[in-house]
Amino acid sequence: MTALTELTPFTYHVLILVVVLIIKSIVSHFITHEPLRFFQFYCAQLGLKVLNTNNSAQHQIIAGLLALLITLVPIVIILWLFADFVAVDYVWQGLLLYLALGSLNLGQINVGIAQALVAKQNYLAKQTLKPLLLRETEQLSQVGLSKAAIEMHLLRSLQQIYVVSFLFLTFGPLSALSYRLMLEMHYCWNTKLGQYKHFGFYSQLFIQLIQWLPSRLMSLLILLSSIGKGSVLFWRLTRGHIFKFNNDFYIAVHAFSLAVRLGGVAMYQGEKLRKAAFNDLGKQPEPRDIIKANRKVTFSIYSSLFLLVLLALSWQFTMQS
Repeated sequence: MTALTELTPFTYHVLILVVVLIIKSIVSHFITHEPLRFFQFYCAQLGLKVLNTNNSAQHQIIAGLLALLITLVPIVIILWLFADFVAVDYVWQGLLLYLALGSLNLGQINVGIAQALVAKQNYLAKQTLKPLLLRETEQLSQVGLSKAAIEMHLLRSLQQIYVVSFLFLTFGPLSALSYRLMLEMHYCWNTKLGQYKHFGFYSQLFIQLIQWLPSRLMSLLILLSSIGKGSVLFWRLTRGHIFKFNNDFYIAVHAFSLAVRLGGVAMYQGEKLRKAAFNDLGKQPEPRDIIKANRKVTFSIYSSLFLLVLLALSWQFTMQS
């Protein structure tokens, strides 16, 4: 068996990624609480302490940037310095990656939501979804709950699995964890929440910039999987969103791929927010579309992982020959 020291850096990191994903998948079935819950609490408290809505918009934007930097920079420096004292490199990298990755149990959660909706237990579906969403769930119908569950799974899988893995393979574990911590700040200080409209400007901007390329790669993979099923039409209908610094292209591709309507109006803190709507000619989402979306996400993750393993093995054999 090839020693770890003989592996190319790319193969080495792909191996760590595969092992950590397997461990995370197993753990997610037994432990639902994420290891970054303490950091989420810290961000919430920091926002309450630092934010002053009586200040001007410019002052709130600067306060948000300072809060982000004061939190993130010391953590990055400490972890970077500590890495020099770690004897087993792959354990350290695996630990940082494990912390950065989100739960792999979202598909199972969505199956439970779909089952609750089929059984007309809308209250149970709302209570299950509520901790995973920023939007209000109390007034959502079965259609609204189905749409919210699909969008939640699509976005969280993109942000917490695909983007994290991309950064780990491209820039290393510290960049992946730094992004995930910034993502938690973005969740907490989201500009859709009125009080954080200005305070969360920079956390949103940085997340959008970082996610742009990985989200496009994942969207193109979905388009490729739809060859012969209208992929050219999907492309023509969605390409207008590709250069925007948000997740519209990603959501639009999945809306057409699933043949359902996504996006549109959502309630945040009692106020309606009109977001972009996708595939207006599609049908309204149903509980079974939640399961279809689960399969799409699973296909995207595993097909990407399969391609990575093939590429890593090919590269390894090429370097050894």
